[in-house]
Amino acid sequence: MSAFGDGSLPAGAGRPEPVPHMTGTPGMADPIDWSRHRFLVTGGAGFLGSFVCDKLRARGVSADRLIVPRRHDCDLTRELAVEQLYADARPDVVIHLAAEVGGIGANLENPGRFFYANMAMGLHLIEHARRAGVRKFVQVGTICAYPKLTPVPFREDDLWNGYPEETNAPYGIAKKSLLVMCQAYREQYGLNAIYLLPVNLYGPEDNFDPRTSHVIPALIRKCIEARERNETRIVCWGDGSPTREFLYVEDAADAIVLATQRYDAAEPVNIGTGREIAVRDLAAMIARLTRFGGAIEWDTTRPNGQPRRCLDVSRARERFGFVADTEFEAGLRRTIDWYEAHRAEIETPAGN
Repeated sequence: MSAFGDGSLPAGAGRPEPVPHMTGTPGMADPIDWSRHRFLVTGGAGFLGSFVCDKLRARGVSADRLIVPRRHDCDLTRELAVEQLYADARPDVVIHLAAEVGGIGANLENPGRFFYANMAMGLHLIEHARRAGVRKFVQVGTICAYPKLTPVPFREDDLWNGYPEETNAPYGIAKKSLLVMCQAYREQYGLNAIYLLPVNLYGPEDNFDPRTSHVIPALIRKCIEARERNETRIVCWGDGSPTREFLYVEDAADAIVLATQRYDAAEPVNIGTGREIAVRDLAAMIARLTRFGGAIEWDTTRPNGQPRRCLDVSRARERFGFVADTEFEAGLRRTIDWYEAHRAEIETPAGN
């Protein structure tokens, strides 16, 4: 009996019986039927997930076939909860977006939690997808999985050429381990699992909590609050020299749904725009768009994070036809407009 109590055989003692949904060549699933198949979207009520669910509905996925588990009802870090979720949901397709994630500060404060939660969620969801015989499993990874000094543009073949940037390494390594699991399960069990690597996301409905937010929402909130208080400066972490690439959330949702429909291979795929911007220039752009006229100062006692981030996005274009089409400044304006319209609903005290 295995540690999980499922009667699994030890390695080398034999392979499990074929799962009921899988047909044809191992690793290749039947075409997605938007009007018939059942979709389980973890994190489907969150920032990216809400847009992915909108895209699925637009393709004909009805409410009764779109299952979105909520954290208060289903703790995905617990295997028994995941096993019960599969039994109740009976999904044909799983899109795993749920994550414990945050900016540099949150990663520094929660390295153990971020490693455990992300590793446990993926581990249980992939294993029970195999047992349940799902047609397709879509694992969304992270740009933080790349080595700290990856040559720009980041190519998927560079994923294993070094250790991730230290401040978010536990999170990045947990997510990268799930790529290995997806590939191993494809090879041994024929699980049609794909792995996507989205770059930093931004857009309406982002997380603006200063304790856990990423750089764009953090800067938007900081600039607007400083403007309203007539403050003469804001202070940002690091020295402003690192570069980042950003992808509008609706474009990311398009990419995930396209890959769900069209991509059925083991190789990881970058999802982004292929364009980078220095954090210093980003701060200046957000200050201008939020009408903050004060100075931007840099606290060099705080970490910069990874020196550069910019993706080679040719594989996504070639394999399933994804090209991001939201112009960066236009996306920032939409994000700022959304935040200003919803501040009263979402804000928590920013502190000092």
